[in-house]
Amino acid sequence: MNHQPDFQTFCRTQKGFGLVPVHRTIISDLDTPLTLFAKICTDKQHSFLFESMEGGEKWGRYSFIGFDPLVTFESTDSETKIKSYSAAFKDQKEAKVNPLDSLKTILAGFKAAEDPDLPKFCGGAVGFLGYEMVRFMEELPKKNTNHKMPDSSFMVPRIVLVHDSFKQTVTVVCWVADQPGKESEQQYREAGEKIDTVIALLRAPVPPAFHESSIYGCEDEHVFTSNMEQSVFYDMVEKAREYIKAGDIIQVVLSQRFHTKTTINPLVLYRALRHINPSPYLFYLQLGDLIQIGSSPEILVRKEGDVIELRPIAGTRKRGKTVEEDHALEKELLEDPKETAEHLMLVDLGRNDVGRIAKDGSVEVTDLLVVERYSHVMHIVSGVKGIIAEDKDQFDVMKACFPAGTVSGAPKIRAMEIIDELEPDGRGPYAGAVGYFGFSGNMDFCITIRTFIMQHDDLWVQAGAGIVYDSEPEKEYEETINKSMGLRRAVKLVEKGF
Repeated sequence: MNHQPDFQTFCRTQKGFGLVPVHRTIISDLDTPLTLFAKICTDKQHSFLFESMEGGEKWGRYSFIGFDPLVTFESTDSETKIKSYSAAFKDQKEAKVNPLDSLKTILAGFKAAEDPDLPKFCGGAVGFLGYEMVRFMEELPKKNTNHKMPDSSFMVPRIVLVHDSFKQTVTVVCWVADQPGKESEQQYREAGEKIDTVIALLRAPVPPAFHESSIYGCEDEHVFTSNMEQSVFYDMVEKAREYIKAGDIIQVVLSQRFHTKTTINPLVLYRALRHINPSPYLFYLQLGDLIQIGSSPEILVRKEGDVIELRPIAGTRKRGKTVEEDHALEKELLEDPKETAEHLMLVDLGRNDVGRIAKDGSVEVTDLLVVERYSHVMHIVSGVKGIIAEDKDQFDVMKACFPAGTVSGAPKIRAMEIIDELEPDGRGPYAGAVGYFGFSGNMDFCITIRTFIMQHDDLWVQAGAGIVYDSEPEKEYEETINKSMGLRRAVKLVEKGF
């Protein structure tokens, strides 16, 4: 089979690196990333599917699938747990550490080789940071949570698939960890066998179970209940307004969480969500018993080469029923002083975040106040870019930019203190980040919004509203309901079958 690199190149590379990619590319014009994932990952406890709808209107070029972890990483408070699935690594437990520093050490320890023939991402640590990870970025007290979820969780996949929608190909990458005592020839052969096994599955039909009507439709209607009474949310808004009047903050984002019990097949729920609300960051992420199913519109931060990028989103209108109405709503949005003022404030916050780890004078605002259209809404979007300082890396970028100002407020630290005071529960994955730290030093994370959190038969949805000086509790409450409706519509679609 045509595996790359050839054996001689593999041996030369292996002498200087601990992890070497072996790969093979095939034509994949009869499949979508979703069908590929359904063929190989429905029974995997650790797997992911990342897709993208660029600008809300066209599918992104690359989609990524990963499974078969070399190691998994999990943190709760300042304790980390590393589990190895390869003879080349060992299980570890650490206490009283910064989990991001621990993850950085693990990733560097792989000593992964780069292959110029592979796309910008083909391996690294894939997972999520929950909102409570802010305590390792800023000095904030611990917030009690009422769930059994880690603060962060990542996997380093052995197998990564890169689907190229432009070339209509899929590249299967197998990361080979050098194992003392095992000949290079055997390691290379086993990697090729793993790749060929995956390709055989990709060329097979979608599993019959995925077409069975029994996994579509539900007899019982899902009823979501909030973690607070409506009056409690109103009180939170009024207390936040008092802080704003006192000059403590300019804005704070307050949220409520909705819960229901479910027997829905999680991949079917992902299908429904990507159909109803296609977004720049579509993801299905399973790490053990915790599944996140998301359609986030907003990047947290991206680093590609030396360039750091943020794209704050703030300001929303529904889509018009006609082209004329759509343009009228866009004009109304851009001429709304409250919407534009809030947006510009968050752009400034983004500039400050990037400025913390960028070269002096390199930070610039791009695409200021641009309207991007999605299936049901339009948003005001701006871009912030900078060149990373020479003494900084992807983990420094995360520490500088997490969490996003669009889910916390401004000034950010004081807003987060007020969130801790007013919201009854820790946020968990909500308002955190999902994405990857690449072996190459690149990174790409979205904000965990418009996302289902599923654990066993529990299903959660969380949504927030930006509170400012002239906020009205009723309207802010309604905003949280509206922001959760796309997810609820996905549940309704599964309930009735499709």
